[in-house]
Amino acid sequence: MTNETTVKKTGELMDSLFKAGAHFGFIKSRRHPSTKPFIFGAKNKIEIFNLEKTEESLNGALEFVKKLASENKQILIVGGKSEAQAIARKAGESLDMPFVAGRWVGGSLTNFDSIRKRVEKLHDLVSQKEKGELVKYTKKERLLIDREIVRLDVLFSGLSSMTKMPAAMFVIDSKKEAIAVAEAKQMGVPVIALCGSDCDIKKVDYAIVGNDSSVSSVTFFMEKFVEAYKGAKKIG
Repeated sequence: MTNETTVKKTGELMDSLFKAGAHFGFIKSRRHPSTKPFIFGAKNKIEIFNLEKTEESLNGALEFVKKLASENKQILIVGGKSEAQAIARKAGESLDMPFVAGRWVGGSLTNFDSIRKRVEKLHDLVSQKEKGELVKYTKKERLLIDREIVRLDVLFSGLSSMTKMPAAMFVIDSKKEAIAVAEAKQMGVPVIALCGSDCDIKKVDYAIVGNDSSVSSVTFFMEKFVEAYKGAKKIG
């Protein structure tokens, strides 16, 4: 790749970051000290990220993603906040990766065997229902089973493909997902995270410092993650 091509690609990425609104942080009073080096200035009391540094952090994280993809490793996607739920689900389904698009259930990593049993219970109940095997129960019992299926589906359906500890975790907003991040660190699972200006970036392994609160920005970063993984995934 020539220098001219590299400069062009860098310029295009910077433009895309700006259009996505990736440069918006929060007000200064909410800023975590660890993100100070990424702050360019402020406008109307809202701090603005230095997008050159955001680009650097993004590229570093994506190189790690590509390495995992080349080894066909599994990455758990976590996006529980309202702005991220549909985006996390779409990415997980696109990559056939496990995802949490809602409340993080404590113990999803630190008590993995127990969580796996609940996923298997969901599969078993759904299978019984599809085969018509629930007719042996009373109407009231079937109603309770249906409610249990719905509850388990909301909590665990995204984890169906996670049969072992993931190789890494991709998180939207490490502050919001502090419990998930802490569990990952406890289990030795590297954390890649989109971090707003209120996040402690020292708690994650690969911090992508940028706007983690708008749908357009979260979508942009998630699409880059999906694109990087698919581009580097080993075929066969």
